[in-house]
Amino acid sequence: MTKTSLDKDLKKVVRFEVATHDLSRSLAPMGLGLLFLVAVLAFTTATATDTPLSLYVIAAGVIGGYMALNIGANDVANNMGPAVGGKALSMVGALVIAAICEAAGAILAGGDVVSTISKGIVTPDPAMQVEDFVLVMMAALLAAAAWINLATILNAPVSTTHSVVGGVLGAGMAASGPDIVSWPTMSAIAASWVISPVLGGIIAALFLGFIKWAVLYREDRITAAKRWVPVLIGVMAGVFAAYLVTKGLKRVWKPSSEILLLTVVAGFALGWVGSQRWVATRAALIENRRKQVSTLFVLPLIFAAALLSFAHGANDVANAVGPLAAIVAAAETGMAAPAKVNLPLWVLMVGAAGIAAGLALFGPRLIRTVGEKITRMDAIRAYCVALSAAITVIFASGLGLPVSSTHIAVGGIFGVGFLREALVNRGIHRKGSKKAAKAMPEAVAAAAEPTGEKLVKREQKNERRRLVRRRHIWSIGAAWVITVPAAGLLAALLFLVLRLFAGS
Repeated sequence: MTKTSLDKDLKKVVRFEVATHDLSRSLAPMGLGLLFLVAVLAFTTATATDTPLSLYVIAAGVIGGYMALNIGANDVANNMGPAVGGKALSMVGALVIAAICEAAGAILAGGDVVSTISKGIVTPDPAMQVEDFVLVMMAALLAAAAWINLATILNAPVSTTHSVVGGVLGAGMAASGPDIVSWPTMSAIAASWVISPVLGGIIAALFLGFIKWAVLYREDRITAAKRWVPVLIGVMAGVFAAYLVTKGLKRVWKPSSEILLLTVVAGFALGWVGSQRWVATRAALIENRRKQVSTLFVLPLIFAAALLSFAHGANDVANAVGPLAAIVAAAETGMAAPAKVNLPLWVLMVGAAGIAAGLALFGPRLIRTVGEKITRMDAIRAYCVALSAAITVIFASGLGLPVSSTHIAVGGIFGVGFLREALVNRGIHRKGSKKAAKAMPEAVAAAAEPTGEKLVKREQKNERRRLVRRRHIWSIGAAWVITVPAAGLLAALLFLVLRLFAGS
């Protein structure tokens, strides 16, 4: 049957409508992002203090919002990717939890790291003009935001923290030479870039090793899980309680050491006791298989992801509003190096709102990439990665070090992967599986433990899946090497351009 001209024309119209619809969907996040920046402009104009440098503050507020959007688009995958990849959360659920926890962490506990970014990296000469200092921070913020935006478009794994630190470093050196840089602070920050992913990998491997030894390699996995899963939830609750008391509530209450210890114990006990009934109820409905037992880790994984988002908001809000806080302080005091950098609530609100908006508009694609394409995840592995990253970021934030959550999370993934690889090579996982199979009914054990050629093929296939893709080592390493100098060079050029236009 031949097609009429009308049929052909209708198909062309349909294809055009589909293409238009796809294009509109791809452009919609960009349009909403622009609307967010317009809202930040209006909010900053209405909120900023009236000073001779008010226009600089307003412009810096918009740039800070732009930076926060990019942080939300780029870094949220590190927080929720493992949970989504481990099938513990849907994409919508991950976005909602991440938005709430990111904003709460930024507003409640973002102070210490903001101080490091805003005035710890560079130490301006007292003779520096305040306008020059403001332009240094503006150039640093804009350069970091532009670099992250470009890298995100190219799917390059860069660190937002490296970008802003490189921007401050480059713009500061362009303004006053290398003497303006606080090299001891930079050395500590650089050391944290190396230490934090290694620490994240070690913690993740230790958690996974403990879970394998205490639960998965036992003959009765269900009984072991009923004993240890609530304990793991209690540990996480205790860590969160300690951080909330020492950091989140420090503006209104500073507890003694005894009260802090009591808070940790209470958090542990509440998490431990409160989760026992849920674990026991779920355990009564599952079989003594690894895949079934891993469902008991869904709840702690959700808590770990929420804790990681809170810690990420506390740590990475500095990348968006640290230079903005320095600009506000300089504009209000008229000094290039104010003795104290205050943190107005509206500054933290800009950073928190921008991170939440960025993850909602641009985060899902990167969440899928981290959660599904780097290595195969289940609830247990994802839990280890998420909790390890949360503890490491919280530790770094407590020390005031702006570490990269990207590299901490990837370090955790590599830690889990290398541990599993070592166990595979030594055949330990097979011994554990056979030992646990003894507690199964014979029919179930026979189906779960194939023999002969089928067993060989399955073991080879599983071994390949257990390996983290090595090529990510090179891409991450390249990002580490390139990001700081690239952001620094761009910031130096932007500073010279801004100073030229400002007539300084």
